[in-house]
Amino acid sequence: MILTELKDHVFTITLNRPDKSNAWTLEMIEEFVAELNFADSNNEVRVILITGSGKHFCAGGDIHKMQNQEEMFAGEPNELRERYHRGIQKIPRAFIELSTPTIAVINGAAIGAGLDLACMCDIRVASPKARFGETFTNLGLIPGDGGSYFFQRVVGFAKAMELSLTGKIFDTNEAQSIGLLSYVGDDFMEYANKLAQEIAEKPPIATQMLKRAIENAYNTDLNSHLNLLAAYQGITQRSSDHFSALQSMLDKKSGNYQHK
Repeated sequence: MILTELKDHVFTITLNRPDKSNAWTLEMIEEFVAELNFADSNNEVRVILITGSGKHFCAGGDIHKMQNQEEMFAGEPNELRERYHRGIQKIPRAFIELSTPTIAVINGAAIGAGLDLACMCDIRVASPKARFGETFTNLGLIPGDGGSYFFQRVVGFAKAMELSLTGKIFDTNEAQSIGLLSYVGDDFMEYANKLAQEIAEKPPIATQMLKRAIENAYNTDLNSHLNLLAAYQGITQRSSDHFSALQSMLDKKSGNYQHK
């Protein structure tokens, strides 16, 4: 249910349940988290792309399994609570531990937990056909996968509140206007790969630490953040990647980086 490919330091993870619009199952969640962890620990991987097979990115939860109280939706209330902890909540926990930059390549509908997955990524690009919705209230639910944490950090508190409470489905025009998307176009996959390659060609130690630093800045005070930056800069400024980057700038050619 999960496909992967590693090419030129870019690791692509594809949700592969197209007949169900790539809605999550417990098996998919386990595979997906395992692949995220593998990619993040692999020195050959410098960028992770996440996309869906078929017409859609991810429809979130499988509503037929919800209706029938099957699989991840089975059991009494406390069983469900525990299953969320041990199931889909593994995804946001995995994302906040990643040092590798991530790009969501949104080929179609990103609904509910599918939209939340996109918001867990660092950058989002989309097909003009993509549609979005934080639709939990339409089903009498809340985003148990952690969407209420990530969505507002991408689009802002007020907009996240509006779109979450209304459960509105919105298009790429609105998605781009609220800052959800970096790029929309028919060549979205080509653009995503080009963007990934551009990031992958940068000194990877600095890229990794910059991702961490930007995330830290959102959640801490200035003095704590400055202390972190001093430590990170001390590390990067004595890395072989830094000296390779300096030499490549002087030589006006691409750097040869050995680390992640």
